[in-house]
Amino acid sequence: MDCIPPAATEIFLMIIEELIVSCSTMASFNIHLVISPSHYYPGVSSNMSMVATAEVCDANPPLIHSGELRALQPIFQIYGRRQVFSGPVVTLKVFEDNVLVREFLEEKGNGRVLVVDGGGSLRCAILGGNPVQQATNNGWAGILINGCIRDVDEINGCDIGVRALASHPMKANKRGVGDKHVPVIMAGTRILDGEWLYADTDGILVSRMELSI
Repeated sequence: MDCIPPAATEIFLMIIEELIVSCSTMASFNIHLVISPSHYYPGVSSNMSMVATAEVCDANPPLIHSGELRALQPIFQIYGRRQVFSGPVVTLKVFEDNVLVREFLEEKGNGRVLVVDGGGSLRCAILGGNPVQQATNNGWAGILINGCIRDVDEINGCDIGVRALASHPMKANKRGVGDKHVPVIMAGTRILDGEWLYADTDGILVSRMELSI
């Protein structure tokens, strides 16, 4: 059998090299899809851990039965650019008063979620666009309001997750009355300061401990 000409061998090796590079590129692309939550959830920043609340529920019946993992009733509207968010909970209880809400959001968030029990009031907004923008700049992951917000268009432009009952054009009082770091009850669930909250487009979960996902 005749030997393969050197020129043909070189061409063959070049083709193999190109195939290896192409496969390597595709592998890197596939890995990127797995680790980047923005490919699965539009509106979630790529540095966040992807949390699928439905899958968490399916995988953890014992935690649900024991009450360590609870789902809030589906009464909240989705606002803000970040549709998926999670973090340790900071609780606040107020009623038609937003002074303490603003004070919290002026602090560094460090990836936390502010949970505000506004008593379910639908008579005024206890959160507006300016404090939400400040919360975004200060590194808060999200805000959950058992009450109303306003400046919806401005809030929807902020890279943060916000949940609230509804929007309302009237502003809240400024008496500075409320309770920080206390247990709150909203949407059929008791939430404690220091627990973990996970939210996506399917709903909101609260866990006694950080979940490994």
